[in-house]
Amino acid sequence: MDLYQHFRKEEYPFIDQVMSWKEDVERVYEVRLSDFLDPREQDILASLVGTNPDTAKFKFYGASSYAERKRAIIAPFYEEPKAEDFQVTVLEAAFPAKFVQLAHRDVMGAFLSLGIKRKKLGDIAIDEGKIQIAVAAEIASYVTANLTMIKHAKIRLEEVPADRFRIEPGEWKEADKTVSSLRLDTVLGEIYKLSRKDAQEAISKGIVKVNYRTVEDAKFALHPGDLISLRGKGRSKLISVNGETKKEKLRISIARLE
Repeated sequence: MDLYQHFRKEEYPFIDQVMSWKEDVERVYEVRLSDFLDPREQDILASLVGTNPDTAKFKFYGASSYAERKRAIIAPFYEEPKAEDFQVTVLEAAFPAKFVQLAHRDVMGAFLSLGIKRKKLGDIAIDEGKIQIAVAAEIASYVTANLTMIKHAKIRLEEVPADRFRIEPGEWKEADKTVSSLRLDTVLGEIYKLSRKDAQEAISKGIVKVNYRTVEDAKFALHPGDLISLRGKGRSKLISVNGETKKEKLRISIARLE
């Protein structure tokens, strides 16, 4: 069976990386630690490594059970990874919430301005005048020394225990829909109640993502399991395709993050 047949072409490099890690673990019995993975990457890794648990096992960790982005460990079947093995550090800083409002994009922009790759950053939490970020432990000292300003707020990041990481669980609300096709513009319009023209305009503006990657092709074909986001409107996912109606339309199940 072709390993790639259930994946998109743009996912092939990550598949190759996971298979390389898996082969290393099985051949030399060494643990492999990934950078932070988004949920789609976690699903891919689980599907590839989980096929033969007698030789290798995997585990995810993001400093909170509710974290979305997590590091993965692939280990020999006899190993049991512990939280500290994932090398995730939680940093926290206070900011004057009465005078400045900070959003996730502000924190993300400040982090990326340090020249650090996105994959070294996990989840971000902002609440009651505090910022918390999960970062790869190997860059924690660099971040604390250099990330001292976000927007117009001066901050001082300090390491805190992982059990203080305040990530709130999201609630997915499911619904059944009927669509003419699995084109991105068609499904996007149905989920977010947009006209086809507005859905196509949103896609062309680059404010729509599928599996955390910007997609600017309205004809892009969605698959069950795909995660969709529309800037300013939140996230959703295509859960399943449930057959056709008598008029040859598709019955689908979707969910939106409340």
